[in-house]
Amino acid sequence: MIVATNVQDEQRTLSFTEVGPAGRGTRSDEVVIAISPAFGSLFSRTIVDIPHAEVIRQLLAGIEEQEVSARIIRVQNSADLAFMAHTAAKLSGSGIGIGILARGTSMIHQRDLPRLSSLELFPQCPLLTLETYRSIGSNAAQYAKGESPQPVPTLNDQMARPRWQAKAALLHLKETELVRKGARPVEVTPEFSTAAIG
Repeated sequence: MIVATNVQDEQRTLSFTEVGPAGRGTRSDEVVIAISPAFGSLFSRTIVDIPHAEVIRQLLAGIEEQEVSARIIRVQNSADLAFMAHTAAKLSGSGIGIGILARGTSMIHQRDLPRLSSLELFPQCPLLTLETYRSIGSNAAQYAKGESPQPVPTLNDQMARPRWQAKAALLHLKETELVRKGARPVEVTPEFSTAAIG
C-alpha cells in the first residue's frame, strides 16, 4: 500500500511516500530518522516556522557528509520523543536513531540505552536552527561509525519555555490526535520539489 502526503510550503513541497512496514536494518552504516505522526502531514513547519523540508534536508546532509546512509520511518502509535527515537535506534542497523517531533524537538538515541536515556537531547526547539539540525545528523552518523563526537552545541534561553509553552502544548495536542494505537512504524521516502506560486 502506497500513501503519499503533500505539504506545500511557499515554493517548496515535501512529500513522504509510504513504502511499507519499517523493518530492522541490516546495514551497519545507517542512521534511522523517526518522524512523528504530524511531521510533514498535518504540519509543514517547526514551532518557529522552519520548513520541515529544510529540516529533513539538513538532517540527511549531516548524515551523508559522514558517508553514512539514512532511512526515514514514521512512528504512528506515539508522539513521545523518547519512544520515537528509541524505536528508530532499535530498527537501525547501526543501533543509532534520531527522533523528531513536528514542532522540532529532537533526540539522538542508541539501541542499547534505556528508553528515557539518550545520547543527545535537544528539548528547546525554538532555539534549533538549520545548522543545528545538520550537526544532529552529523553526530548521529559519527555515533553510527563508533566514534565519540563532541555534543552538538545548543543555545539555552530560560525564557524560551514560558514564551513558547502555550503554542507547544497546542501543537502537541494536535499531534497526539493523529496517534493510532497499535499501528506499526512505516518506512517512508521523502521527495523534494519546488512548487510554483500561483
